[in-house]
Amino acid sequence: MSVRVAEVADADRIAEVAAQTFPLACPPGTRPQDIEHFIANVLSTRCFESYIADAARTVLVDDSTDSEVVGYAMLVSGAPADPEIRAALSHHPTLEISKLYVSPSEHGSGSAARLMTFALSYARESGCAGAWLGVNQRNVRAQKFYAKHGFEVVGTKTFVVGVQTHDDYVMQARL
Repeated sequence: MSVRVAEVADADRIAEVAAQTFPLACPPGTRPQDIEHFIANVLSTRCFESYIADAARTVLVDDSTDSEVVGYAMLVSGAPADPEIRAALSHHPTLEISKLYVSPSEHGSGSAARLMTFALSYARESGCAGAWLGVNQRNVRAQKFYAKHGFEVVGTKTFVVGVQTHDDYVMQARL
């Protein structure tokens, strides 16, 4: 398996992984119709084609030996638009790790660690002093994974899925 920068031809396979993994990261009680709406409007093949073409974003994929996408991450360059998130961050310039998901069958395989290592190296090589991300406050497993990679909680933010607003931690790592 290896991590690489995604190409437009990968968009469909990334969208499949996104549709499979996003519901697993949602807190219990998230309405199924809100999850479906989010997937259709934010994680579709068309959306990933747009993300891959966007100069401010870098989409990474982890491929298996048979070229199957088993995980992906999306990096966003530049300062966060939200002034409260900007104020919470202390390492500038920074890069957001907007998404990092791995197929459930690959949990424990090292795929998430490979994606995170690549993302942090990419941020360093891009001249960033830090990286940040948002994680649901109830997703303890993800929080532990991020802490293992040097992230610490520095603030809070909200994340909207359909009609529901969820509470997230803002975590950052110094590079």
